[in-house]
Amino acid sequence: MKLIWATRGRTWGFRFLRNGGFADPLPEYDKVFSDIEDKREVWRRVGETAGLRFPDPLGRKDRAGRVIPHEFVVFGPLTDEITSVEDGRQRVWPLVANDFANYFELPKPPSANK
Repeated sequence: MKLIWATRGRTWGFRFLRNGGFADPLPEYDKVFSDIEDKREVWRRVGETAGLRFPDPLGRKDRAGRVIPHEFVVFGPLTDEITSVEDGRQRVWPLVANDFANYFELPKPPSANK
């Protein structure tokens, strides 16, 4: 599945952890999130892609006490299967939950992959 995933950890700032196969995922990310920066939860379809944002399902916080947000750009067939934030949380979160559990406490984030 092609997916861009951006988040932050306990001590490291906002980073792309999955790049969706793009050398630079920022332009694709900007297409879906450019005018919805302040919304805590979002599901938004833009053409053949969609943006999904929700707070960490386990309520994890960074060292400043802010709840960690997870932001995704979803591509392909999965985009058609999701119609809400809750659908996205149920379909997309299981794809990255174990990775985040391993990354959250690291002093530096891993490089974006996939």
